[in-house]
Order: sequence, then C-alpha cells, then structure tokens
Amino acid sequence: MTFPCSVMSIQDIQCPIYDLDNNVAFIGMYQTMTKKGAITVQRKDFPSNSFYVVVVVKTEDEACGGPLRFYPLRPDQLIDAGNRSKALDVMVSPAINLEAYVMGMLFCLGIFFSFYLLTLLCVCLERARLNKRRNVFLNPADMSPAETASLLGKNSDGKTPASPNEYGSFADNGSTMSSEAITDSATSTDNNYGYMERSLESVARSRQESLSSIEEDDYDTLDDIHSDKNIVRTKKFLYVADLARKDKRILSKKYQIYFWNIATIAVFYALPVVQLVITYQTVVNVTGNQDICYYNFLCAHPLGALSAFNNILSNLGYVMLGLLFLLIVLKRDLAQNRALERHDVNALECGIPKHFGLFYAMGTALMMEGLLSACYHVCPNYTNFQFDTSFMYMIAGLCMLKLYQKRHPDINASAYTAYACLAAVIFFSVLGVVFGRDNTAFWIVFSVIHILATLLLSTQLYYMGRWRLNAGIMRRIVYVIYTDCIRQCSGPMYIDRMVLLVMGNIVNWSLAAYGLIQRPNDFASYLLAIAICNLLLYFAFYIIMKLRSGERIKCLALVCILFTAVVWGFALYFFFQGLSTWQKTPAESREHNRDCILLSFFDDHDIWHFLSSIAMFGSFLVLLTMDDDLDTVQRDKIYVF
Repeated sequence: MTFPCSVMSIQDIQCPIYDLDNNVAFIGMYQTMTKKGAITVQRKDFPSNSFYVVVVVKTEDEACGGPLRFYPLRPDQLIDAGNRSKALDVMVSPAINLEAYVMGMLFCLGIFFSFYLLTLLCVCLERARLNKRRNVFLNPADMSPAETASLLGKNSDGKTPASPNEYGSFADNGSTMSSEAITDSATSTDNNYGYMERSLESVARSRQESLSSIEEDDYDTLDDIHSDKNIVRTKKFLYVADLARKDKRILSKKYQIYFWNIATIAVFYALPVVQLVITYQTVVNVTGNQDICYYNFLCAHPLGALSAFNNILSNLGYVMLGLLFLLIVLKRDLAQNRALERHDVNALECGIPKHFGLFYAMGTALMMEGLLSACYHVCPNYTNFQFDTSFMYMIAGLCMLKLYQKRHPDINASAYTAYACLAAVIFFSVLGVVFGRDNTAFWIVFSVIHILATLLLSTQLYYMGRWRLNAGIMRRIVYVIYTDCIRQCSGPMYIDRMVLLVMGNIVNWSLAAYGLIQRPNDFASYLLAIAICNLLLYFAFYIIMKLRSGERIKCLALVCILFTAVVWGFALYFFFQGLSTWQKTPAESREHNRDCILLSFFDDHDIWHFLSSIAMFGSFLVLLTMDDDLDTVQRDKIYVF
C-alpha cells in the first residue's frame, strides 16, 4: 500500500526508542517510504553489532507526495486522522563481501584497459603496414640491385638527395607524387582568381617564410584581404582551399586556446563542486537523513564515507577513455608536425587542414564529464544535477564546432566566443532549475531567445559571416524579400546550406514549442536534448553531403560509425530504465529502485555509464578519422558544405 506515508529508521540499541513522528529522526538513519525502502547498514556505525528497525506512520502524507488534508481548528476537540495503519514486511539480507568490491573494481579497470591494448595493437599493425610499403618502394621486385642502388643514389635532377626524408614522405603517404608545379591553395579561389604555379621547392620556401611572428589580427586588418573575403566567401561553389588561406601556425595557436581555456574552466568549476558534494555527503552521514540524496537504495554499496561507491566507480570510463583519446590525438599531432618539417606535399596542400586544439578540448571535456558525474553521484538530487550536465553541453558544442571547422578553418568561432555562448547555455540551465517549474513567463522568454538565436546563427552560417547586424538590418531584409520573392521568384543561391538550415530551424522551433506547451520539470535534460538533436542533425547532414560529393568513408571510420551507433542504442536502453527520479519525492523515487544486475555490484545506471563513455569515445574517433580519405586530395578539389 502506498499510503499512509511512513518513516523507516535504523537505531542503535538504547533507551529510549525514538518511535514517534516528531522524534524518529533524532538518531540513526531514516528515510520516508511508500511501498518500498532500503537502507544499507554498516558495521562501523553500530559497535554493538545490533540495531532496531523502527517504522513510524506519519500523521500526514505530504512528505511522500500525497495530499495534505485540511483539518478544521476546533479547540478542546481532538483531531480524528482516521485509521492510519500500514502492513509491511521487513527483510534483512547480508551485504556484499570484500570479494564483490574487488571484482567490481577489476571488471571496471579491465574493460577500459582493453581499449588501451586494442589501440596499441592497431598502432603496431599500422606501423608494420607502413614499413612494408616503404620496403616495397625502396626495393622494387622487378629491379636489379644495381638499378636499385642507382635509384637511391640519384634523384630526378641527377643529384644525390639531401636526406632519406625526400623518399620517406612519399612512402609514408602511399603515393609517388612528382615535384611538378602545383597549385598553391593560398591563392586558389576558383574562377575569380588566377592560379599561381609553383614548384615544390618554392612552396616549401614560402611556407617557411610564412612562419614569421605575425598575428591573425594583423592578417585580417589589410584592406585588400577584407575585399578578398567578401568575394571568396560568397562564391556559389566553395572549396576548402578558399577557406584555408590563413597561416597554419597562427590558426593552430588560435585553436589551442580551446584546450587551455577548457582546462582553466575545469579547474575553477570542479574545485567548488568537489567541496560541495563532500559537504552533502557529510550532512547525510551526520544527520542520517537519507531523503537528501536520490540513490538506487537497492544497489547502493557504501565504501568509507561514500554511500554509493558503485555509481562513482562506473564513471571511471569517461576519464580513462578521455585520456586515451588525448594520447591518440597527440600521436596524430606529432606525425603531422613531422610531415610539415620534411615539407610533405600531402601535409602542406592536401586534405582537410589538421588543427588539433578542438580535439584536445574534447578529450579534456570527456575526462571532466567523468569527474563531475562522479561528483553528482556522491549525492544525486535536483539542485546539483547541473554538475552532471554542464560538460555534456560542452561536449555537444565542441563536436559541432569541430564538424564546422573541418571545412571552414578560417572562419570558425574563436575559443572566447564559443565558451561565452556555452556559459550562456549553462546560465539558462541554472535559471531553469531555479525558476523553470511551472513558470510561464520564464518559458516564454526562453522560447523567444531560443528562436532568435536560431535565426541569427542560421544567417551567420548561410552568409559565411559576411553580413552585419546594425540599424539597417530590417531595411536590407525587406529589400531581399522584395527582390528575391516579390519582384522575381528566385531560389536560394546556396541550396545545400539552405536545406540544412531549414531543417535545423524546423527542429529548433519544434523543440521551443514543445518546451513552451509542456514545460518539462527537468529543464537541464530538455536543454541537453536541444544540443544533442542539433549535433545529430549536423552530423547526418555532413555524412550525406560527404557521400553526395563523391567522397568515401574509409574502413576504420566506417567501423567506428557502426560500432558507436550500436553502443549508443544499448546505452540509451539502460539510460531510460529510470532507477530513481528527483522529479518526485524521495519516497516516490524509491518505488523505482531495483536490484543490481551485474556482478551483484552494478545497476542499470552503472551500465549506462560504461556504455555511454565507450560510445562518446567512439564518436570522437569518428570525428577524428571520417575525412582520412581526403589526405591525398588537393584542397582546391574538396567541397565546402
């Protein structure tokens, strides 16, 4: 029976026994209960190795989510509360032993260390493949040893090569490109500009000269560059070479700021969070009030002062896989720098420009998500749920920025702008948690801001930043509507971009309408759903346009995509099991509690932590490898979409 509301208390053997509604919370541990309750008793809390189980029926049901009855105030007359009795069964079962704790920790470490071993195996296989290809190039089967020695001793000009790297660069990339005149992507602007033919030597020399100590602002303040931008970025058909004109070293410094900023944010955000949740746990332990934190009490295994160690341990995957991703990115970064040092033509003029700052930021964000999710699970409740979601917003935002940066390296948002926007998102998340419940005014204001932000971002993306928000914006809008819609009916100039932005506006306007009509209690999850929907939409558009442009997806990237999609599916299944909910009272939340399902130590939500960390790691690998097929394609032949 759900009601009457009751309180279950665990008290030490002593007199008096606190068994009244107004004193049952004085000692021991206690929690409100409707149909189900559970308390894990630790031996250290009861030196006498014995305890009382006290159950008290409360005089009202409001504490358990029930109605608060009205009793008229009549002096000299006792209040008749009716028959408030409850029948229940008390079951005492032994807690798990030390072996279960050790097995749980070893299982968690083993899963994620296996990814390190798998990565190491892939690196060794790739290195063996490259060495084999290099040997085949240096020792062709159909040439005699004398001819091979002659080939290695002289280059195409009849001179002795300066270093083996002249041949190594070709062997590493699996191609034998000659040093003919090539087109410099810095001057390639389709039909509007002439191509400059340069030899490989002159390209290398010009690249070295461009590494002078200049700043991006100095580059952009030149008047001819401004006019150049307006022409290049408004062409009907854009290529990556058109948007990869700035000096690589300067752009790399610009994108490295993403990593240093998020590292700084993480330190200043995490320290007070850790302090706060330690205070929460201390209050729970001192007062014995188990209604403060929303655990799955049927599978909450304590360790020391922590009440649910298993929920904290399962977040280890985010940290370990985030660190592994950083190591993978570092390896690629070092390989790219070596290729640039030996003037590898593929590294200089081919493929998507490689900037790793955003990847470093994504790996750091994944590690911080694990740390802050662990902090949230120290004492999960409504007020600190934002700890669990803040870096999820960061991850979704950084992934969208990385997708955009791949083909728009010169015009991607700066770190300061990006983090300012993400800070605004977290600010609205806090406002929604505090004021969002059944507050119509808040939802109206948020929906209007959401729609306006969508329109401004759509305009920025459609015109590649070549528009201005000033007093004349309305006049220009009316003029465009008149010339393109009324005077003559002309279609959009950039059809692909228009399709993406129309779909994005439909999705965001629908989400804004849903929020305004339904006003969900869990505002943080609603905001996260908006970010994830936009990320998935953009990712799907990118994949479709990549295939539509005649590009292909390599085997490794395809395996990552399929593996990640399957893992995400299983992860979401466990996420929606709902073992507790702070949208209800603590007593109602305990009705959703379930027993452990893995090793008698982990519950459904722990499985969600395992699978979602693997899925996020796989998603990052997809972003890292999906354009590897373009590494030997010149940038003036790679479409921008």
